[in-house]
Amino acid sequence: MDIEATAAPQEAAATAPPRRIYRHRLPVRLMHWINVVCLTILLMSGLNIFNAHPALYWGEGSSFARPWISMRAENTPAGPVGKTQIGNAEFTTTGVLGLSTVDGSLEARGFPSWATIPGPQWLAMARHWHLFFAWLFVVNGVAYVLHTIFSRHLVHDLVPTKLELRNIGRSIVDHLRFKHPAGEAARRYNVLQNLAYLVVIFGLLPLVVIAGMAMSPRIDTVFTGWVSLIGGRQSARSLHFLAAFGLLLFVLIHVFEVIVAGIWNEIRSMFTGWYVLPAGHAKEKVQP
Repeated sequence: MDIEATAAPQEAAATAPPRRIYRHRLPVRLMHWINVVCLTILLMSGLNIFNAHPALYWGEGSSFARPWISMRAENTPAGPVGKTQIGNAEFTTTGVLGLSTVDGSLEARGFPSWATIPGPQWLAMARHWHLFFAWLFVVNGVAYVLHTIFSRHLVHDLVPTKLELRNIGRSIVDHLRFKHPAGEAARRYNVLQNLAYLVVIFGLLPLVVIAGMAMSPRIDTVFTGWVSLIGGRQSARSLHFLAAFGLLLFVLIHVFEVIVAGIWNEIRSMFTGWYVLPAGHAKEKVQP
């Protein structure tokens, strides 16, 4: 028997051609794009609010002499410079943080004007924008969690299996090599995606909302005593800032992965729901 002659058809049969699948339901797609709009406006309006006092503290009150992070401008013999302090370390960040150009002239400000909305420095309106889109974001988030539970999207697609958790090392190596699942394996989120989504949905998002609410004196007067549980109002402000930048880091990694995995295929699936499975083995499985 000619072994090579029989092996080729078997190998060809085991390879699945690219084909379309319906990957994202309409509610998921709508809530995804609402989140994109909300997070963008919340981040940029939040930076505008932060610029009113570009320093963060821990505890109940502001210890102005001991911020754990601050951005400021300093006059030096060579001219004004921007300084960013994190803990005991200090960096010169002229042009980006502490001191940046607004309308052609240098101005002391935490974050640059291109990163803030609704304008270079408009604290009152930035608060209105921030609060409106914060509540829209919360309502959308609650709707998403309820949808994932009742549609069983949470159990079927987001919670990793024991087998996937045992193979997390392999998934890390594949990501470092920019190797993405193909064929049937591309139907389901990989274990790193699952864990990242779970941390964001049940960790960072609740934290950013709770810490944001803790900064509101009105809420604290209605429901008293709970702000001290997270370390006080200044600690809440710091936690809100850190959680927001954790979300920003997640978004940047998410966008990078979309580009690497095939930006047109990924973006199209989030608009239309239809995703083209990359060619791969029809019965690909995670190795035990």
